[in-house]
Amino acid sequence: MIITRKALPRRTLLRGMGASLALPLLDAMVPSLTAMAASPANPVRRLGFVYVPMGSTIAQWTPPGEGTLAELSPTLRSLEPVKDQLTVLTNMELRNAYPGTHATSNAAFLSAATAKWTESTDYYLGTTVDQIAAKQLGQETRLPSLELAMDLLTTVGQCDNGYACVYQNNLSWPSPTTPLPAEAHPRIAFERLFGDGGSAADRLADLKAKASLLDFVSADISRLQRKLGPADRNRVSEYLDTVREVERRIQKAEATTANSQMPDLDRPVGVPAAYADHAKLMFDLQVLAFQGDVTRVITFQLARETSTRTYPEIGVPDPHHPLTHHNNDPEKMAKVAQINAFHVSLFSCFLQKLKATKEGDGTLLDHSLYLYGSGMGNPNVHDHVNLPILVAGGAAGRMKGGRHLRYAHPAPLANLHLTLLEKAGVHLDHFADSTGKVKQLLDPLSV
Repeated sequence: MIITRKALPRRTLLRGMGASLALPLLDAMVPSLTAMAASPANPVRRLGFVYVPMGSTIAQWTPPGEGTLAELSPTLRSLEPVKDQLTVLTNMELRNAYPGTHATSNAAFLSAATAKWTESTDYYLGTTVDQIAAKQLGQETRLPSLELAMDLLTTVGQCDNGYACVYQNNLSWPSPTTPLPAEAHPRIAFERLFGDGGSAADRLADLKAKASLLDFVSADISRLQRKLGPADRNRVSEYLDTVREVERRIQKAEATTANSQMPDLDRPVGVPAAYADHAKLMFDLQVLAFQGDVTRVITFQLARETSTRTYPEIGVPDPHHPLTHHNNDPEKMAKVAQINAFHVSLFSCFLQKLKATKEGDGTLLDHSLYLYGSGMGNPNVHDHVNLPILVAGGAAGRMKGGRHLRYAHPAPLANLHLTLLEKAGVHLDHFADSTGKVKQLLDPLSV
């Protein structure tokens, strides 16, 4: 059969006045031979990692039973809408995170490596799983990976029992000596994904002189829309509406902050005042990054180890870190469980947006795989066993959800990392202290 229609390149960008905007997957990007199918023969695979600090109240986290995920636990209840694409893994450990600190919990989560005990710049860890994935999955995207966080202030020096703060500040390490800083400011992250960037002064000047990224590429949008079919025109319009909405929320946050009568030196312009609003905006940027295929690998630190953030919006005005040293006080443990459930609910909203975003013959959630969890188990004793761990997404048909895998004996988290790489099409025989892949996840039909 002869292909008679030239496909629109997958890397098509809308351009104008120094800005560029990637497009979601369109039918027009698939050659005529395969256009009758809703997706290319080899769908895009993506990996994401969300870190939450200081473990969990594990009794409230762990679902009852095992095998089929028939019932969610109180902490995970908000994930009910995506339960069929969810796998909870119980009794995974990070042996190399000992001697049991906040710094090593964060550092070992994606590296499964032992952090060198040092307060200086001679820190040493290991290459993290996200960066191993980025070396392969990032070859066809503008950004090999995207590193995001929620804490705007980066601490320096010694943070935890003689460990340099770099271990707590960074999740991603492309080499044992090179941590990748994460961006917590939504405006800067947005411009990294879609705009020119520039200095802080340049960005503030641009806000006054320019209206919107979409305004810059409006001529390109008009030309493109005339070439597309009805389904693609709707898909582009929905995508651009989402971009516009993210811009509107960033600009609203900036205006609110700029017009505030009360000085707030800790909150830079453009960051929503409420934690949930900030987190949802950072999650929305991840949806856009995947939808526009700007990157296929993302890490997100939802809060930092030893965080003293309070959560009055859910009735927990106490600082998070002191609560986790609960000495089995039922009231404190209940508050920790509330925080755990709140974090999970934000992740659930994000997963539902991925599920609602169509791509090819499925959704962004169908073609993605996200690991959510912590490098600490019981925060009261700083252990690294029985970690709160779950995986969500379809891995482009390679992952079956709706399961609870419970290990009788502690299993290395590195085994799961190795398995997720395999699901994403990145083949590796060994990672850190792995002893093999998670067999139940290798066969998408097994339970």
